[in-house]
Amino acid sequence: MAIEQFVSVALALVLSPLLLGVINRVKAIFAGRTGQPLLQAYYDLAKLLRKGAVYSRTTTWVFRAGPTIGLGSTLAALMLVPMGGTPALVSFSGDLVLFAYLLGLARFFTVSAALDTGSAFEGMGASREVQFAAVAEPALLLGLAALAARTHSLSLSGIFAGSASSAAAHGPAIFQWWLQMGPIVLLVGGAFFIVFLAENARIPVDDPNTHLELTMIHEVMVLDHSGPDLAFIQYGAALKHWVIGALVVGSLLPVHPAHPVWTPVVAVAGMLALAVVVGVVESVMARLRLLSVPHLLMGALALSVVALVLVIY
Repeated sequence: MAIEQFVSVALALVLSPLLLGVINRVKAIFAGRTGQPLLQAYYDLAKLLRKGAVYSRTTTWVFRAGPTIGLGSTLAALMLVPMGGTPALVSFSGDLVLFAYLLGLARFFTVSAALDTGSAFEGMGASREVQFAAVAEPALLLGLAALAARTHSLSLSGIFAGSASSAAAHGPAIFQWWLQMGPIVLLVGGAFFIVFLAENARIPVDDPNTHLELTMIHEVMVLDHSGPDLAFIQYGAALKHWVIGALVVGSLLPVHPAHPVWTPVVAVAGMLALAVVVGVVESVMARLRLLSVPHLLMGALALSVVALVLVIY
């Protein structure tokens, strides 16, 4: 089992930038364009790592520490997330709380680094990031609470392993399992998907490809970073896609293959399918107005609350 856990982490470390390539290729197909190479994110990271970083004289150690601590926090969160029925590399009772706090720590230092520049432009993006996170984080925690109440486990590995075991135990009666647990699974999965879009600055919450001053959220906070620091930020963003995406896939597809060899295959297939869905969503709808984004996130919060109520009662 330890080998499977290390394989899951290694796949996440290697394949997480590929999710961005899949999303961009799907968007290019919808737009009738050739689009970027599938491995463009890897080329960008390699190019940035070869360059030097430029620091303003007005910034402090906070600006330099932001990308490193952000990436480190995301890597630590990755160690707590199970994939495709395989337990996480690090698992203990209550690790779901640590998981949420690690994502919050990464956001805190990203926002702090943006504020450390003294730029009103980056401060505007930092303000929006914190405002939306104030609604997205409760939606994530309540969704995890609903799954924890259903599986009677406070560990992410126990939660998703319990879901997979429950589905597998029904065997031929899997349809009955979906009739019983389907509403909860769909509610939590829908909430996690909205949180996924918000946390990763995807349409309709944010557009990672725009540089319009009045609409930028995440991109505006990292404008002053360069070289390896920007590479850390971009790689951390790719890992965040994988980390939160694993929650979406694990909640909507509680599948535990009969043979351990197929476990990573199913997990990677689920992540790639999620990337395709994100590309479709970004192709068929436009970015929401900033005033409408909290309404979307409140919808995710409502889904998590309803799922928790269904589990309890």
